[in-house]
Amino acid sequence: MSRLSWFAAPVLLALTACALPGAPSAVPLVGSEWRLEDLGGRGVINGAQATLTFPEAGRVAGNSSCNRFFGSYTLMQDRIALGQLGGTRMACAPVVDEQEGRYLDALGKAQRLEVRGTTMLMHVQGLEKPLRFVRTKP
Repeated sequence: MSRLSWFAAPVLLALTACALPGAPSAVPLVGSEWRLEDLGGRGVINGAQATLTFPEAGRVAGNSSCNRFFGSYTLMQDRIALGQLGGTRMACAPVVDEQEGRYLDALGKAQRLEVRGTTMLMHVQGLEKPLRFVRTKP
């Protein structure tokens, strides 16, 4: 067996295992839009709605309660990691500013996604309860 074949065989096996029947599949996110309903066990302020959209593979955007944000993400099966987020810097009411800070902090610590019909749960490091979103666009 050549050196290349010896290396390629385990890699090929690992890649094809993802496509085997019964293997978990990646969460379909591209083109979807979500509205935050619960921020780790805390509700969200009416009129200061936070959103999360996946406009294309590897890109994320949304409203963080008062400001808009954008950035990148990686997804492997149900594991998600958001990259550095950028955004606008409009002045917000203190209570909205606090919600926005908690939301952006949680997005930065996202670890795992579950999609159940029109609901998406985002499990976050350090939070006992996941963020709960409802789908607004398939």
